[in-house]
Amino acid sequence: MLIDESISKQTYVEDCEVCCNPMQVSVSCYANELIDFSAIDLEQ
Repeated sequence: MLIDESISKQTYVEDCEVCCNPMQVSVSCYANELIDFSAIDLEQ
């Protein structure tokens, strides 16, 4: 998974590379460094 560190906060939906289920990815960056990352399974 590639992350654009120039954007301070991002939230998007991406399919898992292993199981193809959708997941919500949230990323926070500061000064081009990753500060926080989470991935939540959207399958119910």
